[in-house]
Amino acid sequence: MYQSQQRDRPVRARGQKAHVWLVYHWKFMRLLYFSPRDCWPTTSGARLRDYYLARGISRRGKVTYLGFSKATDGKIWRGRVGRDQELDCVLVPSPPSFSPANLVRGLTGPLPITLLNFVSTAMRAELEKMLRAESFDLVQMEGVHLYPYLAAIRGVPGKPLVVADWHNIESELMRRYAENLAPLSPQRWYAARTASLVAECELRLLDQCDAHLVCSGRERQALLQRSPGARIRVTENGVDTETFQPRPASLTSKGRDLVFVGSMDYHANIDAAKYFANQVWPQLRARRPDLRLVLVGSRPVAEIVALGNEPGIVVTGTVESIAPYYEAALAAIVPLRVGSGTRLKVLEAMAAGVPVISTKLGAEGLDVESGKDLLLADTPDEFMAAVERISSNPAEWDRLATAGRRVAEGIYDWSRIGDSLGEFYEELLSAPKR
Repeated sequence: MYQSQQRDRPVRARGQKAHVWLVYHWKFMRLLYFSPRDCWPTTSGARLRDYYLARGISRRGKVTYLGFSKATDGKIWRGRVGRDQELDCVLVPSPPSFSPANLVRGLTGPLPITLLNFVSTAMRAELEKMLRAESFDLVQMEGVHLYPYLAAIRGVPGKPLVVADWHNIESELMRRYAENLAPLSPQRWYAARTASLVAECELRLLDQCDAHLVCSGRERQALLQRSPGARIRVTENGVDTETFQPRPASLTSKGRDLVFVGSMDYHANIDAAKYFANQVWPQLRARRPDLRLVLVGSRPVAEIVALGNEPGIVVTGTVESIAPYYEAALAAIVPLRVGSGTRLKVLEAMAAGVPVISTKLGAEGLDVESGKDLLLADTPDEFMAAVERISSNPAEWDRLATAGRRVAEGIYDWSRIGDSLGEFYEELLSAPKR
């Protein structure tokens, strides 16, 4: 709770006037956390970020979480969510995604399909109702997908500050996706057009919000090049180091699984799993038939399910906990070739004390060094060399596992990140509004 320790003290000097005004008037932060998804259970990287940031801020103020959900039976749901039921939550039914009407509007209109998917009359009504009912000091808006609601937030009496949280640079993600599609295909053209429209919305978002959060210094520099006057703060993705614990040292020589973790209906993860299974795994299995490739993640699409029929490949589907899979892992692999942002799957494996083998893009934005904290591999031969390096040398396995855990604890623990963000918001709210 954002409470003052000096609220009963009288004003003693003119120099203290601004400070005492803050002391008397800011009893606590009131924050609306506005997201295009629900945050519980934490079954994806985006949900993890939403939940842990909202939870961290709630230690310093009152947080209300507003998001979309497909699990509300068509009705608005109100209640509390979280590990300790710590967050007040309002969930609005998700509108249909990629409807024919939205696809046409994304083809002909100014808004891209990725934003049109989240335009909802019910959400707009609920948002406006909540803004009228409570005087929020700050609205944290999760990404460019919610840009169509920004005018409604800006128009509310009291003018809450608006902070945009960029899980990734969406136009960059869409552009990379388009570049991996077949040349001259209609899908590639549509994706390229979508990337261009998203970039235009991102530029307006940069100009119209009071501050922005990004996951890495690389993304901060990329956005500052587009909008030099924007206030942009790095708020990293993190990991709950209490939940993910290294396995006992006596087990380090027994791991025989290469584990890839992620939502298996997300295009970047689908591409990564297929790439590794088709281009790396056959050669690797020929050399090391004792190994298994384990694809762990919810909602596997048919292409991923089919990989489970290949020798040595296991597709788990949704699991209650990924901890047992890390306990049996020789390494966590992150063979991503498309995408943007920073990958929580890398941090979770590091916290669990499992060496990570990742593409450069998979480790993009993280404060890590290849050969020191993890191993980078961008070709089948490099992946095979990295696997051989850690499987044939227990000391190297232990060194990488220890180094990764040290990085997770020292830089990326969610409790540190949440506390730091709460402090930033207190500073932001105490400064004169622009």
